[in-house]
Amino acid sequence: MNSKARITAIGSYVPNNVMTNDDLEALVNTNDEWITKRTGIKERRIAGVDEYSSDLSLKAINDLTERYNKTISDVDMIIVTTLTPDYQTPSVASYIQGKLGIKNAGAIDLNAACAGFTYGLHMANSLITSGLHRKILVIGTETLSKIIDFTDRATCILFGDGAGAVLVEYSEKGGFLSSLVTSEGEKAHHLYGTNLSDTMFDQELQHKRQLVQNGREVYKWAVSTVPKGMMSVLDKTPYTLEDVDWFIPHSANLRMVESICTKAKYSMDKTLYSMEKFGNTSAASIPLALDLGIKDGKVKAGDRLLLYGFGGGLTQCGHLIEWG
Repeated sequence: MNSKARITAIGSYVPNNVMTNDDLEALVNTNDEWITKRTGIKERRIAGVDEYSSDLSLKAINDLTERYNKTISDVDMIIVTTLTPDYQTPSVASYIQGKLGIKNAGAIDLNAACAGFTYGLHMANSLITSGLHRKILVIGTETLSKIIDFTDRATCILFGDGAGAVLVEYSEKGGFLSSLVTSEGEKAHHLYGTNLSDTMFDQELQHKRQLVQNGREVYKWAVSTVPKGMMSVLDKTPYTLEDVDWFIPHSANLRMVESICTKAKYSMDKTLYSMEKFGNTSAASIPLALDLGIKDGKVKAGDRLLLYGFGGGLTQCGHLIEWG
């Protein structure tokens, strides 16, 4: 891949309100041992009543600019990846552009669910490498707590809120080494949230306006397809899994990630995830995990990272990148 784009900065934000597994005991028939054993999740963050995906995004961007001393007034495209936008229109990206006062930037929302962030990176790399843009904000942000049925223990234990933002800039030595993008729309009914239509493939959908997931089917799909996708990303390069310093998959469920790593024969010790403290944050989970790795001093300049998103659609998108 002849990339001309590189990630140059990252920021993140999660709401202050912590919901523990013990807190969920008051809502549904569950307990900390049951949740931890099946998901690896201990806590998740919950946005305030008046706190939306745009608010989380702006705080993640602020974290980015402060930590990396970056100017964003010359950003020429904003890509927000989310399945929980504040509005049907305007896009979260346009709203953020207005809030930040960036004058010469395009703005677009992208919904690829839990693969959203990696899809956003794919678009940013393409736009910059083609020469159409030079400096792009890519944000993964979710307020999933606003569309969760807190009487359904199969879903309410999983999801949380958060945001991560990265700056992707033109670089003669591009950092994107290889990519893979796929979708299996025929399996979309296994993970959905209704909007204007309440049917899919001529079948009536349940739980109107809330997130519905067939966890067993999504689990089987991810464990059987993601390891193959990881190899497809690497097959386009001279590298093997042994050359990958850190694997950063979508933080859906720790047991799922463990199964993916076992099948791919990749060490969990070199895998970064964010679900233990933040739950499944969909499009935000990969940037949150990456930023945790940076703050912990694990991810260093020159490291090769395999980012791999998968989720509703059913979508997948993976990238092998060089960090820093």
